Amino acid sequence: MTREVRAFAVTVLTLAALGVAAGLLWSGLTPRAPYQVTEQGTVLADPTTQALIAADGWFAVITGGLGLLCGGVAWFAARRWMLPVLLGLCAGGVAAAFLTLWVGSTFTLGAVTVEASPALTAAGTKVVPGALHLTAKGVMVAWPLLAVGFFGLLEGMHGYRESPLREPYGGIGPV
Repeated sequence: MTREVRAFAVTVLTLAALGVAAGLLWSGLTPRAPYQVTEQGTVLADPTTQALIAADGWFAVITGGLGLLCGGVAWFAARRWMLPVLLGLCAGGVAAAFLTLWVGSTFTLGAVTVEASPALTAAGTKVVPGALHLTAKGVMVAWPLLAVGFFGLLEGMHGYRESPLREPYGGIGPV
């Protein structure tokens, strides 16, 4: 029982550590939307900007790619403890996605600013890059979904390849 708990914990903690690195990568790659500083606070300087959609896309690409990578590595590494590792992929993928969101929106690396249209900004207002956030919350499931799905796909292909049902008559000669 302790080996199963250890396999689960190692999987969750590994994915959580990858979530921090993914958050820093997301923060460094994603362009920032321009915001105007006004008396009421900060407002979006250019409502037609695609930077908000780009943040969702980069989040999905980074977490989805890491989910596929984690699912494949976990399947090859965990031949003895499949169920604890699979549950760890699910729980760790959720934790990693939340850590990626938190780290990426908290720390600013390489603030790439999207220029606001001069026609939309008032003269004399200050334009600053905005913080990252997700507008499409559904991309949060990319990491756990792709990790567990790819793990299951590899296990299904391996199980089919070694199945006696693959042979004619289920491995039993004709009657």
